[in-house]
Amino acid sequence: MIRAIFFDFNGVVIDDEALHLKAYRELFDAEGVTMSDEQYFGCLGMDDKTFVRLAFELSNRTITDEAMNALIERKTELHAELIKDELPLFPGVLNFIKNTSRHYSLGLVSMARRVEIFHVLERAQFEKAFSVVVTAEDVHVCKPDPTCYRLALERLNEQRIASGQTPVLPEECLVIEDAPAGIQAGRAAGMHTLGVTNTVAEEKLRAAQADVVTRNLYDWNADAVHHVFSER
Repeated sequence: MIRAIFFDFNGVVIDDEALHLKAYRELFDAEGVTMSDEQYFGCLGMDDKTFVRLAFELSNRTITDEAMNALIERKTELHAELIKDELPLFPGVLNFIKNTSRHYSLGLVSMARRVEIFHVLERAQFEKAFSVVVTAEDVHVCKPDPTCYRLALERLNEQRIASGQTPVLPEECLVIEDAPAGIQAGRAAGMHTLGVTNTVAEEKLRAAQADVVTRNLYDWNADAVHHVFSER
């Protein structure tokens, strides 16, 4: 039985992977760094620092920590500018979050920067729906390493125990991801996984051994989660 749901952010809640790529390409061009679509989408699950280092290595370029941090800050500014007029949330995801928050404990587990995540959550007015939020600043390894999901569950259980509730077990958690690395991280943490084909093809999510793959979250609700995963 599922008692908690952990969401990835980029590619699951907000449709902005192409916007991140656009922002990075603008900055990379000035540095003589190239990044193909295939290379970018192969890096899903990485935090910004790991991604930038790899991008420079692939172009046989070097970057100092100071320059890297400045580049990432500028990317965050460009990303905020790109979503200024319209917040590109995936269809149905807001209703799904509101509905499931009444039945399950929810968490957000992402390798994105905290400032970017909370900028979106505050604009969408659903930051209070999530009991825990784990970001790139909270862990030192990227997906597919399961540390981020284990930390989210640890923090959730600390809250539950403090309020007199029973802790949640890994097998009582559902991870919702759009990329193979995220599916692998959830599975490695001992959790159930739902892959959404917002970013990569269905076969890639199935190859990562997602328990279930869906085209979107539009038709999903708390009852659907219960019925699909109650016997898994």
